Amino acid sequence: MSESDVTSEAGMRVFVTGASGFIGSAVVPELLAAGHRVLGLARSDAAAKSIAALGAEVHRGGLEDLESLRTGAANSDAVIHLAFNHDFSKYLDNCEADRRAIEAMGSVLAGSNRPMIVTTGTAMLAPGRCGTEDDPPVPSSAGVPRSASEEAAASLAALGVRVSVVRLPPSVHDPEKLGLVSMLIALAREKGVSAFVGDGANRWPAVHRLDAARVYLLAMEKSAGNARYHAVAEEGVRLKEIAEVIGRRLNVPAISKPPADAFDHFGWLGPFIGADLPVSSARTRERLGWRPVHPDLISDLEQAVDLEA
Repeated sequence: MSESDVTSEAGMRVFVTGASGFIGSAVVPELLAAGHRVLGLARSDAAAKSIAALGAEVHRGGLEDLESLRTGAANSDAVIHLAFNHDFSKYLDNCEADRRAIEAMGSVLAGSNRPMIVTTGTAMLAPGRCGTEDDPPVPSSAGVPRSASEEAAASLAALGVRVSVVRLPPSVHDPEKLGLVSMLIALAREKGVSAFVGDGANRWPAVHRLDAARVYLLAMEKSAGNARYHAVAEEGVRLKEIAEVIGRRLNVPAISKPPADAFDHFGWLGPFIGADLPVSSARTRERLGWRPVHPDLISDLEQAVDLEA
């Protein structure tokens, strides 16, 4: 069965993890506007308040509470999994926790034809060339632990779960937040220089968070399962251009760092700063009829709140 064979399903009750987060708070209104109902996972009172304010029902629990995840999934017609612990000091553990969360929710969906959307990333998908939806993830390891989420989705597909993957680029942005680019802004402010690696010609893909939210809705409604989608509006924005805008707006110089100095300057981001990571979304656009319409990364960077005096 292909996307064209799947009829849009209106009025579903959708369990959304990360519903109060940066992307989730855009996905929830998309779902509601399309006539769906939302059950949002909340681990705190603040998250519960935010979810309720969006017009969604609150389900208390967290990523480590596997029973709450199973219950939320069992009581819904679809699952969109957006939550992830972004504490990079324990990144490996967080990726393993994400795998367990995906498996827990998927365990109650097998054989039901209820759709599940899992979130992962495009980084390191096909370094040096333009990655596509047909590219499998790099096998998970201590160096690339994030692939565990996509591997968990594949294991669920083998069990008959109608699961698909949405891959997000390093920068999911609006003027308030810009993904990993926000970390480059913080580093430039701290160190007094806005740095890039080498000639800065390497590229990062990007998408506005409202365009990304649309991908989740379309994938949930249209995907037959066992599919990969790229929520990518721009295949690649050059790091030198990003660094120059940051430098100009912070009034600090934009400078090149040699690859050997990348880790010293950028810390754990070092290996990614000089990587060329372009990614295509041509198949996603074709299969889902998705067309990004919101501002590009540089436009949002020019308006970024983090760069205001």
